[in-house]
Amino acid sequence: MNTGFAHPFTRTDRSPLAMWWWTVDKLTLGFVLLLIFAGLVFSFSSSPVAAPKVGIANEFYFTQRHVLFAFASVGLMLGISMFSLKGVKRASVAIYGGAIFVMAMLPLIGHTSKGGRRWLDLGFFSLQPSEFLKPALIVLVSWMFAEGQKGKGVPGVTIAFCLYALCIALLLIQPDVGQSILITVAFGACFYISGVPMRWIVGLSAAGVTGFASLYFILPHFRDRIKDFIDPDGDRFQVERAAAAIANGGLTGTGVGEGTMKRLIPDMHTDFIYSVAAEEYGLWMSLLLITIFAFVVLRGLWKAMAMPDAFRQIATSGLYILLGMQVLINISVNLQVIPPKGMTLPFISYGGSSLMAMGLTMGLILALTRKRPAEVEPDDHTQW
Repeated sequence: MNTGFAHPFTRTDRSPLAMWWWTVDKLTLGFVLLLIFAGLVFSFSSSPVAAPKVGIANEFYFTQRHVLFAFASVGLMLGISMFSLKGVKRASVAIYGGAIFVMAMLPLIGHTSKGGRRWLDLGFFSLQPSEFLKPALIVLVSWMFAEGQKGKGVPGVTIAFCLYALCIALLLIQPDVGQSILITVAFGACFYISGVPMRWIVGLSAAGVTGFASLYFILPHFRDRIKDFIDPDGDRFQVERAAAAIANGGLTGTGVGEGTMKRLIPDMHTDFIYSVAAEEYGLWMSLLLITIFAFVVLRGLWKAMAMPDAFRQIATSGLYILLGMQVLINISVNLQVIPPKGMTLPFISYGGSSLMAMGLTMGLILALTRKRPAEVEPDDHTQW
């Protein structure tokens, strides 16, 4: 049927770009681009207030950088999405190795901020290597779990746990408990999807809860955050103002640029951008953002279960769970449900490392979910 829509490539075109176009998940790509655009719109409202607070005269400083990082993120996403499965694995090995090396050097050369040494100051922006480590780790452990399923003598499960343990050890040195929890949940999900006995899952879950509880006594910074959140007289200024912003927005919002709470909280353009959107655009925008994220993640998990091989099934599921959990944690902080984690809202918040890492994550997902030649039926013209 002729829909009247002119495709940029013919179905007989076998160029790499044409093959990418006919096999990529265009619906997911479209929604991600929509989220990135929404982040730019919110940035024009929140960033001009944030710049003067840190002594920057140019009030659009953060907005301009957000635009640059957003374009770089889209470019990275599109570039990675064209990779073959072998290319995805090779890229993940290189990214994991590079991120681990930088994280090991952070105690010596890292930049300290917000109670942790998690960033490498590159001058033009601060690199947070753990952001890039997350998707690379998920792909690698999924690869190892899939290899272990084949029963050909590859100690896939052992290698996967070693990769995970090294990552968590370096994160806790920083310390970064939020990222550790996020990675642990995604890793556990990959392990479960790989088909291990339920007793393993129960035992590992118990070990994870015990380890999390132990951190309360080991890490003073982590303990203080929980105490401040629980104690009515503790330092709850940021989360209380964020929740007040959401309440102040009501159903339809105060109007673009008319929000007041962003003038009180220094991190409104990063960790609390959701509250800015809720105050100025109202409840409908909050629900729309949640709906888009939920649709992308749940549809992605459903498609992942239909993947024809174990590696792509586990890796795609793990990456979507990584994305969904980060969204859940950020919004929960904004709603005053959990203590602040210093975690951005994917594609929406300002932050060079966050935007680029999200571009990497979605690029890997799009590469993994593309239909391969052997999976396309001879009369399936919707893909080629």
